[in-house]
This record gives sequence, structure tokens and C-alpha cells, in this order.
Amino acid sequence: MPDTANLIAFAAIALGMVLTPGPNMIYLVSRSISQGPKAGLISLAGVALGFVIYMLCAALGITALLLAVPFAYDAIRFAGAAYLLWLAWQAIRPGGRSPFHVRELPRDRPRKLFAMGFLTNLLNPKVAVLYLSLLPQFIDPTAGNVLTQLLVLGTIQISISVAVNAIIAISAGSISNFLAGNPGWMVVQRWLMGTVLAGLAVKMATEAQR
Repeated sequence: MPDTANLIAFAAIALGMVLTPGPNMIYLVSRSISQGPKAGLISLAGVALGFVIYMLCAALGITALLLAVPFAYDAIRFAGAAYLLWLAWQAIRPGGRSPFHVRELPRDRPRKLFAMGFLTNLLNPKVAVLYLSLLPQFIDPTAGNVLTQLLVLGTIQISISVAVNAIIAISAGSISNFLAGNPGWMVVQRWLMGTVLAGLAVKMATEAQR
């Protein structure tokens, strides 16, 4: 087991990371506001499964192999960038609707919500980099079994991410009331969301392999 100081330090970093806006948060907020907290929580379950997959891959050494092969890493990176660009286009396309527009967004079924949450997380190579470069810094070979330490740290990261995002998903619905009373903000929000998503996609696509 990692010592207490390591656990606290890692938990603080994990909390800081989950509070930083990214594809997962954007998707969860949009789903929660468009379909309600339940839809956001179902999507969050998919995101959590994505974290579990990455944690297990890291534990088995698959993540290291993936990042050691440029073509495999690039395939995931470009797939994630393409997905973000598609979301950006949905936000700004002529006649398109904001993901925060509760009444106009199509309502996805639980299975699709779960799958999209899973894919949103799985197609983000940043998560693979997280488990490859961040976790090893908190593992002490003299403190016990390395695999056990990695699983403990991964579980802490997943628990913090799920807890924080659950709070966000539950409270995000209040934003819809503000937008409903201020229609002009819908246009601003659509373009802001599209710009953020497109920016994330460009950053992801042009990012050099680490």
C-alpha cells in the first residue's frame, strides 16, 4: 500500500484534474441539462467504465505498449479529435441546437447514454497518458506489491472523478432555467461550446506524442 502522504498528494492532484474542464465534463453537463440528472449519471457510469478499462490496461502493461507504438497512439488521438470536431459541428451548424437546449435536444436511451459516456472517455488519449506518467510517480517499490499500489491509486482517482462529476451532473440542471429565461445566451453558448470543442480537437490532433 502507498503511504498516507502519497495517497493524500495523489488525491489532491486527481481532484485538481477532475475540476479542470475537458471532454468528459462538457459531455456530462450537456447530457444532464438536456435530459436531466439521471441521464448525466448514466453517462457518468460509462465514463467511469472507461477509467476502469484504462486502469486495468495500465496494470497489465497494455497502456505502455500502446504509447510505445506511434501508429496505435495516433489512431486513438485522431479518433478522439474527430469525435470532438463532430460535437463542435453539432453545436454551431445552421439550425443546430445547443447541447444545453433542454427541449430541442433528442433524448437518447440509457444504453446510448452509457455508450457515449464510455466512448468520450475512452477516446481521450490524455487518460492513457495520465495512467502511464502520473501514477508511477506515486508508486514505491519498497512499500509493497506494485500492482496493488497501482490499483489502489487508480481506484482513488476513479472515486474522486465519479464523486465530483456526480455532483456536477446533479446540479447542472439549474443552468437550463437561466438559459430558458435568457434566450440570447443560447446563441452565445452554442458558439462558445463549439469553439471550446474545436479547440480541444485541434490541440489533441496536433499534440506531439509523449
